[in-house]
Amino acid sequence: MAVRKVLILCTGNSCRSQMAEALVNHDLAGAWVAESAGTRPAAAVHPLAVAVMDEIGIDIQTQQPKTIDAVRDHPFDLVVTVCANAAAECPMWPGRAPTVHIGFDDPAEATGSPDQIRAEFRRVRDEIRHTVLDYLTHKA
Repeated sequence: MAVRKVLILCTGNSCRSQMAEALVNHDLAGAWVAESAGTRPAAAVHPLAVAVMDEIGIDIQTQQPKTIDAVRDHPFDLVVTVCANAAAECPMWPGRAPTVHIGFDDPAEATGSPDQIRAEFRRVRDEIRHTVLDYLTHKA
């Protein structure tokens, strides 16, 4: 069976989509290859996204946010939006790839103590790992 390609979209491409890209590429290597992009990319990947991924042995410190234009011509089998803004701005992807929305809270908007904010990043990371990988494994 050929390796399938998935594009993970969100607004800033700094937290959720970056974590999802890395999780897919780590956990589903050989079955799926992921790329990510944002409708309005941030300047850098969020440091706490880097930190919580490092906690589980996945290094994303060299990843950079990308625009949709950077991946527009790449062939994808599926497009997954992980935030409501990206779902609204990209309801259909050019070409034949179907689009599905699997939304997650934005951990960058978390408030509280540093420990509470880090816990929110971990929670979202773990939700992405469970939900997106389950979808790609069983439903896509």
